[in-house]
Amino acid sequence: MTLRKFAGLGALLSIVMPGIAMAADEAAAPVLNSGDTAWMLTSTALVLFMTIPGLALFYGGMVRSKNILSVLMQCFAITGLISILWVIYGYSIAFDTTGMEQGVVNFNSFFGGMGKAFLAGVTPSSITGPAALFPEAVFITFQMTFAIITPALIVGAFAERMKFSAMLIFMGVWFTLVYAPIAHMVWSGNGGLMWDWGVLDFAGGTVVHINAGIAGLVACLVLGKRKGFPTTPMAPHNLGYTLMGAAMLWVGWFGFNAGSAAAANGTAGMAMLVTQIATAAAALGWMFAEWVTHGKPSALGIASGVVAGLVAITPAAGTVGPMGALVIGLAAGVVCFFCATTLKRKLGYDDSLDAFGVHGIGGILGAILTGVFAAPALGGFGTVTDIGAQVWIQIKGVGFTVIYTAIVTFIILKVLDAVMGLRVTEEEESVGLDLAQHNERGYNL
Repeated sequence: MTLRKFAGLGALLSIVMPGIAMAADEAAAPVLNSGDTAWMLTSTALVLFMTIPGLALFYGGMVRSKNILSVLMQCFAITGLISILWVIYGYSIAFDTTGMEQGVVNFNSFFGGMGKAFLAGVTPSSITGPAALFPEAVFITFQMTFAIITPALIVGAFAERMKFSAMLIFMGVWFTLVYAPIAHMVWSGNGGLMWDWGVLDFAGGTVVHINAGIAGLVACLVLGKRKGFPTTPMAPHNLGYTLMGAAMLWVGWFGFNAGSAAAANGTAGMAMLVTQIATAAAALGWMFAEWVTHGKPSALGIASGVVAGLVAITPAAGTVGPMGALVIGLAAGVVCFFCATTLKRKLGYDDSLDAFGVHGIGGILGAILTGVFAAPALGGFGTVTDIGAQVWIQIKGVGFTVIYTAIVTFIILKVLDAVMGLRVTEEEESVGLDLAQHNERGYNL
């Protein structure tokens, strides 16, 4: 009788235990969240929309008519080039955490491993995210769109004078040696240099805007001024394109900032709200600063103010509150206006479309003010308890990025100039890059 009971119990356990083990495995396995996935898919499309057509039109309208196709072509070519480099090795350099350890500074604090090269191991079932809630393929594509727009922003600094072939090689090398490592240092997690410092950069103030702005300033200095600058009028040929591009950037930026929450949650909602507030405030700040200074508000001015506000709120979008966003936006509009006009005139550099004046300065301002307004004491939602200490961390992150980007960008450009030349001839510049570099015209009358 006893043996029969044990035999029956054994049979029951043989049936029940596998089911219990299976249930435990299912409970432990990450489960894809369809809502988060849908939001990240949408955000990814919005960020790509920022470059093509948003940035392409924003920049394209500001150049002279003989160069519009060159700017559009550069934005499209960069989109293709960086997409391929990202999947071959860029994603791995930026986000592979092999060899990283919190508090330990080593090679992998600056440069990710190659374990994800050629997207090794990525399948339709690969899941990632803060709580492992959406496909890794979506995260890869989302971050790819950030990698695309950053070098595309640099185009605005050297527009109308760089050879297309030199531009392509420069962007590929710059992406490899500057963008991907900076992204790794800031965003890769424990063991990343600036991550361990505690630098706050929610959506790319350091990684994208300071990075691109400083690279743009170095590029325009190395290439030199456009023929006839500043005595020859070089007015934008189609401000309608520029305003449409700015509008596309404004809309797309919700994917940029709110999408950086990597979930459809309260952080994404607040990021969306503060992005709108800061952008509106910066647009008005630039408009009124120009109105007071020059006597009339301009369409180019308000479009530039929009972008300045979007740039400045980017590092802060996940941690500041509405009133902090208002201050950041107003400051960005006014400060970027004076840097893109008065400062540029005094220093005499030819930053064609104000890549440094808007993205570099706006990114620096936003990164530093993030340390102030992320504090709950000032309405923020971060964990900042010592504002002075956090501001110093932010300044340290800004300083490192400025120095690293400036030095490496300068070296890349000087080597390329020695090997193949960076600039078109004077004759080609006079004819325009559309004909000289692409044998096409933007307008055939």
